[in-house]
Amino acid sequence: MNPTPDSPPQWKAPTVRENPGFEILYWVGCAGAYDRRAQRVTRAMVKLLNTAGVNFAVLAGEEKCTGESARRLGDEFLFQELAQANIETLARHKVRKIVAHCPHCVNAFLKDYPQFGGAYEVLHHTQLLAGLVEQGRLKVPAEGSRQEPLPITYHDPCYLARVNGIHQAPRDLLALAAPGALREMGRCRDKTSCCGAGGGRMWMEETPAQRVSTQRAGEALATGAKTVAVGCPFCLTMMTDGVAASGAEVQVKDVAELLAESLGL
Repeated sequence: MNPTPDSPPQWKAPTVRENPGFEILYWVGCAGAYDRRAQRVTRAMVKLLNTAGVNFAVLAGEEKCTGESARRLGDEFLFQELAQANIETLARHKVRKIVAHCPHCVNAFLKDYPQFGGAYEVLHHTQLLAGLVEQGRLKVPAEGSRQEPLPITYHDPCYLARVNGIHQAPRDLLALAAPGALREMGRCRDKTSCCGAGGGRMWMEETPAQRVSTQRAGEALATGAKTVAVGCPFCLTMMTDGVAASGAEVQVKDVAELLAESLGL
């Protein structure tokens, strides 16, 4: 998968062939490669990885869909076909450590792929970024040198918080990007509510009155936040749609985008 449009020359996303000695494989994912809005998350990640001096690479055209949605929708044959092809590709490039900004990809690598011999160290992008900040490789400007941030709420993706117990790393990053700005929703962390896209429902139609995204966006807006932070491309789409349906002038952004902005990237 080749993200488009191309990043500026100063931001490099080397392929596994250009950088065969990479330490971390950045799994871009279907949304990060093809969805115009999610591509901005991909570009933010590349900027952050470059700034931190991470030795990474992408598969580019060798990357296939993980098949996660296919399996959740019941197409086991398609899932196994995709999984086996990806596992062969990862083995060919000796991949051991993967970072992805899609919790569905993270979950597939953590829970599904080991069933077929694909065992890797897998990180959600917020976990990797939090580690880079802790190591001093990403330096957020001092709090006093920035304008007071507008209130933010964070929507925990189901496959990140409920399924895999990852909910602190994104909050640590938001505390740095927007100190004191976080306003929690009632349903959060491992008690979060779905955006409406998990379990393959991203590809299903819902009647307008029953859209989960509209209901969840209402919870986010009730906090008074001016930005809804997310950590999943599915959530990015669904929460954007839900906020738009409400008519509220509220931004929806991935945590990586907010961190990159706080660094002036």
